[in-house]
Amino acid sequence: MSQEIVVPGACGVAIKCKDGVVLGNDRRAIWGYTVTNKSTKKVFKLTEYIGMAAYGLIGDYQMLTKILHAQANLYKLDTRERISTKSLAKLLSNYLFSRKMAPLYTNLVVAGMDKDGPKLFTLDAIGSLIPEDYGTTGTGMLLSMGILEAEYNPDLTVAEGEKLVEKVIRSAMKRDAMSGNGIDILTITEDGSEEKFIEIDELGE
Repeated sequence: MSQEIVVPGACGVAIKCKDGVVLGNDRRAIWGYTVTNKSTKKVFKLTEYIGMAAYGLIGDYQMLTKILHAQANLYKLDTRERISTKSLAKLLSNYLFSRKMAPLYTNLVVAGMDKDGPKLFTLDAIGSLIPEDYGTTGTGMLLSMGILEAEYNPDLTVAEGEKLVEKVIRSAMKRDAMSGNGIDILTITEDGSEEKFIEIDELGE
């Protein structure tokens, strides 16, 4: 007897700015038609200079986060240098591809600030690695992409980028019942990273 896999929603967004990157995601977790949690973390700081926005089964991307933390630390111990965004994203891509016959149910956006500037990559469940200026993932993806297409430009500062990411996620949450309950924002510049939480008062949340 097979059991249906229910994938919780998300509205993960990440953009490259001229002085860094900004990542954001909502906090709602669902099971079928039930909201099971209103404080689920879906944006992760992998290192001080690299972050990830996630969509999919919560246990799958939580485990990936632990693996990437460990690999980044091992790289730094071995080379005395911090791992680049592309290297960590490629490591993640290889791991996902190695699991393609039993894939993890997750789609990801990895973004960070390297010594040669901001980098951003989108990844699907079997490890495709695509460089982008901005990326989205989750059930709110289609609702958020239009605003990004219309309003994104690579000369945005991270301060302007934070406002755009918030706007995109707020707009998507109004129509996507699977995302909501607040917004986590992760901003990364050459000075390091900063996390913040934005409460959402609309729609009784």
